[in-house]
Amino acid sequence: MQAKGTFSVKSFVPTEITPTITTGVPVGIAIIEKEFEGDAVGRATTLFTAAFDQGTGVGTYVAMESFEGSLNGRSGAFTFAHSATTFGDDRNDELFVIVPGSGTGELAQIRGGGGMAVDADGTHRIWFDYEL
Repeated sequence: MQAKGTFSVKSFVPTEITPTITTGVPVGIAIIEKEFEGDAVGRATTLFTAAFDQGTGVGTYVAMESFEGSLNGRSGAFTFAHSATTFGDDRNDELFVIVPGSGTGELAQIRGGGGMAVDADGTHRIWFDYEL
């Protein structure tokens, strides 16, 4: 099955960290709150980590996201992980996986993957390719 949707970021709260090793790009952590519309309806809280240069737009992020809502009308919650690398205007080396055993409610047996994309107009798209 597939559930497609769009999402918007409702809050992005960075956390100050002081790495013990300095590299060519700064490393940061943030908590993100999102809202979803479409076949995927609900909200999510994301633990977001990144090594990213704001000036050049080059870096990599890794995120662990807990979603609560519904996919194609089935309600529950689950966790998914995603990451990607950018060289400024692209997405490479993408990973997107639903965490096994994380589902609840009507999504209790969920497993699979999916993906994300950002349109030229800034619309954030997500899709889940999943089985129950």
